[in-house]
Amino acid sequence: MRRVSYLIWPVVTGILAALLILQFYPQLISPPVTTVEIREAASSELTLPAREGVVSYADAVDKAAPAVVNIYTRTLVRQPVNPLLNDPFFRNFFNAEQLPQRDRIESSLGSGVILNEQGYVVTNNHVISGADSIVVALRDGREAQASVVGLDPETDLAVLKIELTDLPSITLAANDELRIGDVALAIGNPFGVGQTVTMGIISATGRNRLGLSTYEDFIQTDAAINPGNSGGALVDAHGNLVGINTAIFSKSGGSQGIGFAIPSSLARQVMQDLISHGRVIRGWLGVEIQELTPRLAESFGVGERPGLIVAGIFRNGPAHQAGLQPGDILLQVEGEPVTTSRATMNRIARFKPGQKIALGVLRDGHEMMVTASIGERPPSRN
Repeated sequence: MRRVSYLIWPVVTGILAALLILQFYPQLISPPVTTVEIREAASSELTLPAREGVVSYADAVDKAAPAVVNIYTRTLVRQPVNPLLNDPFFRNFFNAEQLPQRDRIESSLGSGVILNEQGYVVTNNHVISGADSIVVALRDGREAQASVVGLDPETDLAVLKIELTDLPSITLAANDELRIGDVALAIGNPFGVGQTVTMGIISATGRNRLGLSTYEDFIQTDAAINPGNSGGALVDAHGNLVGINTAIFSKSGGSQGIGFAIPSSLARQVMQDLISHGRVIRGWLGVEIQELTPRLAESFGVGERPGLIVAGIFRNGPAHQAGLQPGDILLQVEGEPVTTSRATMNRIARFKPGQKIALGVLRDGHEMMVTASIGERPPSRN
């Protein structure tokens, strides 16, 4: 009996000790648990003002929309009475001026933006090009006949002038502060249904090589842009103008989420030049440049450095007078490395005629600096 008691006490003591250990160290028999920290927004962060941010952009629209106008154009087209007389084969036998003709009126529509209270309206060149009559309709119901101040086909911009009092005007935003992902609102007159607002984001900036115009530096947006929106406003969430809606990429003719707008900074520069000089003054170097492909870079011994090949030079142009030669590799403009031919052309265009610039050039394997005096770009022949 005493021997059994000797066995019971150690067992009881062990069980009690085990219970105590499990009481204070339960993890010894539980599987390890990984703690994941999740940050939750405070209740104050979840409460948004009733008419700001993602809840509503009505304030931005109220600020910008009055300065966005509808543009209606009419063009007189003369055509032969008999469609067969349009055929050159038949016209060779008749005097074209003596052929019976009838007049036909072609009308089109677009949009525009009033940039100041003096009545200057910016729109696309393709909206009003060739029009015999241009009518601008404001949001408040007023209409006015517009006169053409100037055209700039190379950026597809045009400036009109209307004579009305108490005109609204839009505020321009700084394009250098524009970021991909910013909210964008497109305001215009799609399909002639009346002023319409669509929303999206800024999808990209600096888009070029689209074949839309000579100088391309487009803002891309997925805000719906349709026929009739051309020349309208692309504004930010505060109602400030960031671009002039110009074109869409579409296989159906309607919006597919890829629209392009001309930056407001470029529109302002073009407007000021057209008002002051009747034309847009751009810097000109007088060279034809070609992209430097990896194979060409290897043959010229440039390596991986960015550069552009001087493929041709206009006789007595700024580059010719500065001593540039075909076959030179343009490496820098005013100390900054060149990138693409389009970006370099746009940068040179921003210099003023008569301004001297330093060009970094590679010739026969040797780097050299050349100073050129910028000229004024000749008018387009188109």
